[in-house]
Amino acid sequence: MIGQNGIPALLTDLYELTMMQGYLLSDNNPEVVFDVFFRRQPFRGGFSVFAGLEDVIRALCGLRFSGEDLAYLASLGHFRGEFLDYLSAFRFRGDLYSMDEGTVVFPNEPLMRVHGRLVETQLIESVLLAIVNFQTLIATKAARMRLASRGGRVVEFGLRRAQGVDGAVSAARAAFIGGAQASSNVLAGKLFGIPVSGTMAHSWVMAFETEAEAFDRYADLYPDASIFLIDTYDTLGSGIENAIRVGKRLQARGKTMGVRLDSGDLEYLSKRVRERLDGAGLKEASIFVSNELNEQIIQQLVAAGAPIDGWGVGTELVTGGSESALSGVYKLVAKRRDGLMKPTIKISNNPEKTTTPGIKQVHRFYDAAGAPIADLLSLVEEELPARGPVRFYHPMMESTYFNVSDYGRVEPLLSRTIRSGEREREPETLPAIQERAAGALALFDESFKRILNPHLYKVSLTKALVELKFGLMGRRRG
Repeated sequence: MIGQNGIPALLTDLYELTMMQGYLLSDNNPEVVFDVFFRRQPFRGGFSVFAGLEDVIRALCGLRFSGEDLAYLASLGHFRGEFLDYLSAFRFRGDLYSMDEGTVVFPNEPLMRVHGRLVETQLIESVLLAIVNFQTLIATKAARMRLASRGGRVVEFGLRRAQGVDGAVSAARAAFIGGAQASSNVLAGKLFGIPVSGTMAHSWVMAFETEAEAFDRYADLYPDASIFLIDTYDTLGSGIENAIRVGKRLQARGKTMGVRLDSGDLEYLSKRVRERLDGAGLKEASIFVSNELNEQIIQQLVAAGAPIDGWGVGTELVTGGSESALSGVYKLVAKRRDGLMKPTIKISNNPEKTTTPGIKQVHRFYDAAGAPIADLLSLVEEELPARGPVRFYHPMMESTYFNVSDYGRVEPLLSRTIRSGEREREPETLPAIQERAAGALALFDESFKRILNPHLYKVSLTKALVELKFGLMGRRRG
């Protein structure tokens, strides 16, 4: 969770600091460029939703070492006085180029580009990745759940199951970007303006002498927000009967109610409950479900015609469920040498870990109807043809390509958000970011958004970039 005054400067890995000191003592502090990207889609999915930019901006612009920080570092015995003096006046004074939050993104394309001196850009690696990897993972999970629900109401219920309280707040923010419409987390509501929502726990029902009394009392207190948890004792017996009785009393006052199912066969129970509610004349009453939901379960229930109006998702949403982390990395792609910015490359025995060198822009190509076709990475100084065809090269096979001729428009995705350590634009509202994510996803063909076995969206290189990459690979190996 990023506070209004940024983050603690010590929220970094030790080796970032030891490398920083080494650079300074070696008089090795050139201008450099780092890329932030991820290597594979989480959840075996076809897309991700980029999140975390605003927290990154506030983190970088507010980064300061306190006297207590410096005293602690001195106590470790690793750091010299001149390095600690440097840290005492440290500010991030570089530039940050980024995609907008809520952009639909794909592996091996820069989500962010960091420009600055080597020492300052080294320091921010750990916290930048911690923010972007987690929030992008959770925003993507939320988007998948919203798609699986076919526009149903998804509420984030994960505070008590999140990875710590900071994780709970960041997860609530990211889940809202991805499509959750509300959160049970009151602090997240205050900090980010997320609508807050909740029903009741089984303990409320058990705290009264009878289930009927519990429902009556709740309806008296909250007539405009009455959702009754009906599975404490007997879902299709006393639970639904007591809810119907109180629901009719609310209906007479012009109010609507709902019920929540938190256990059992949700398909069977939701259908029987719907029948009972409709038979009692409570056709506007809603059915809300919870209990270890994920996108696969939601999709299955929707496909089976389960009459469910809302989904309360906790553990699987705020932890990532089956996917523990996004595969995001921070790699050096250029550094100043002999007065010029020169591309750099990391070569690996695993081809997918070989980086794409140089200072790059990402271009998204759309067809005439507005649907994305593919993304193309170019060097920033390249000018793309005003009209087709444009050749898209495979990032791992230099002689493999395809041509795109019939495109409607091309959109550059990276723009500057921090200049010389100062933010370039005002923060966006979270609803605006959520709207961008939803609008961007709507443009993509359904084949890319399938929960299972999605179609692969192509991220390619220009001819100049592929020649640079494979040329450097040949020289490094030669």
